[in-house]
Amino acid sequence: MKWLAFCLVMPGLVMAVTPASAQATETVAKHHMIAAANPHAAQAGLEMLRAGGSAVDAAIATQLVLGLVEPESSGIGGGAFMLVYDPATGKTTSFDGREMAPASATPTMFLDAAGQPRPKSEAIPGGLSVGIPGVVKMLWLAHQKYGKLPWARLFQPAIALSQDGFAVGPKLARTIRNFSRDADMPDLRKYFHHPDGSPLGEGEILKNPQYAQTLRMIAADGPDAFYKGEVAQAIVDAVHDAPRNQGGMTLADLAGYQAKERPTVCGDYRQYHLCSMGPPSSGGIAVLQMLGMLQRFKPQQLTPGTVSGAHLFAEASRLAYADRAQYLGDPAFVDVPVKGLIDKGYLASRAQLIDPARDMGTAAAGDPPQKHAALSPQVSPVLHGTSHMTIVDDAGEVIAMTTSVESGFGAEIMTRGFLLNNTLTDFSFQPVRDGKPVANAAAPGKLPLSSMSPTIVFDKDGRFLVSVGSPGGPAIIDYVSQTLVGLLDAGMSPKEAVAMPKEVNMNGATLLEHSPNSDALAAQLTAMGHTVRVPAVEGSGLHGIMRVKDGYIGAADPRRDGIALGD
Repeated sequence: MKWLAFCLVMPGLVMAVTPASAQATETVAKHHMIAAANPHAAQAGLEMLRAGGSAVDAAIATQLVLGLVEPESSGIGGGAFMLVYDPATGKTTSFDGREMAPASATPTMFLDAAGQPRPKSEAIPGGLSVGIPGVVKMLWLAHQKYGKLPWARLFQPAIALSQDGFAVGPKLARTIRNFSRDADMPDLRKYFHHPDGSPLGEGEILKNPQYAQTLRMIAADGPDAFYKGEVAQAIVDAVHDAPRNQGGMTLADLAGYQAKERPTVCGDYRQYHLCSMGPPSSGGIAVLQMLGMLQRFKPQQLTPGTVSGAHLFAEASRLAYADRAQYLGDPAFVDVPVKGLIDKGYLASRAQLIDPARDMGTAAAGDPPQKHAALSPQVSPVLHGTSHMTIVDDAGEVIAMTTSVESGFGAEIMTRGFLLNNTLTDFSFQPVRDGKPVANAAAPGKLPLSSMSPTIVFDKDGRFLVSVGSPGGPAIIDYVSQTLVGLLDAGMSPKEAVAMPKEVNMNGATLLEHSPNSDALAAQLTAMGHTVRVPAVEGSGLHGIMRVKDGYIGAADPRRDGIALGD
């Protein structure tokens, strides 16, 4: 299956943009299902489900393959958030594998000699931007609680594929071809290009025996094989000896990293109950805020693709992003007013700021009813490389997992067959604004703010209904929220909801994905006061599963190489 994408560059923002012209895939299954960003990865997950594995087992196998076949987006050198719904208890929990700042991190680490924020594209390549990877320990933690198959069994598909080779997929080939920041980064040139400098093309066979050996070590010895010993030393060496922006990560930083199980952030939308990821992700709070504000309006007013739906969605998004910029950060460092931000009374008052006939312009952060610090809003540029999977197993256990190396190809340095992340550039580059601290300023041991929004929805009877998530940097929040509006309010099928043209407003211009209706919609929104840009939306990578009467429907976004598989 081949999907389409192209690249658009805007001031301060680089996005891979895709027309919503291709058709999403949709699969029906009775017993178990997986939707993931690459057929090889989805097949690995399906293999575990067929072997009697849990959804967590399948997620581990899927992630290990994604790190091989979609390395520009995620891998064991990055981080992830996983939501798990346990049907035995009826509870939903989350696992936090976010990358952590090393002890050498400082609030001013991304400022230039004049004290001004560096361009993000200049700060990324090399070791300075690398956070302590969290994926391996997070997967281990989740497996300890929910795994059924032996840990080592989950590594077999990725090891075999690394050793024998795989055909480069459309997205990876396209990303290599269009990537322009690797001119002086030898690891990318060596691995993703031929000796003559030409990029690997779609269908060419790529092998990675180093990755296979790394996976064999982790399969045999667990996370200690990654966070201690020779692999850890290789990570530290790669960070210290990077061609640009050398970093200060140490073996002690790696050995001390701990993944965490955290409570989910949950709330109601009409007759539905939703759970998503809480801080250090802003995603769950922002999604619940947007839907909480949109609840003021009738479902027919929110129909995606209509001027009413686009306008109201943009206004709710403005308000949510304003709060996100002001209050969200690592809860170990910042007193995030989680309950206040999703308080029903607070959201009702914020919804009253939405004029159904006129754009409000730049929204100001609100004053939620919970103690919070006097902070200044963050402003940071965005680049991103992320993936999402969702899985349901035979017992009804559900996984929604978003995983990332942050920017495309992460920090652009490799070691032992995998890429390292650049997630520290998710911190605000300005630690103080207008004399007030910024919640998402860098600090030793701190987790950078994320927008990843893996979300699970339950019906009025408390039964699992939908699992969904997406890549897309800060735009993830809008991709997930719009998809949920399409599913829950507009009655769209999963295929229709993930494929529909996307709209984003991060408290700035209203960005519309190009579609047959986009020019007319842009004109109508402009008349209402919006500043509109078409096309200006990063290619989403939504993957979703919906429970139906006789089983499940899974859908994969047509903008990437994803697929839904099940039995």
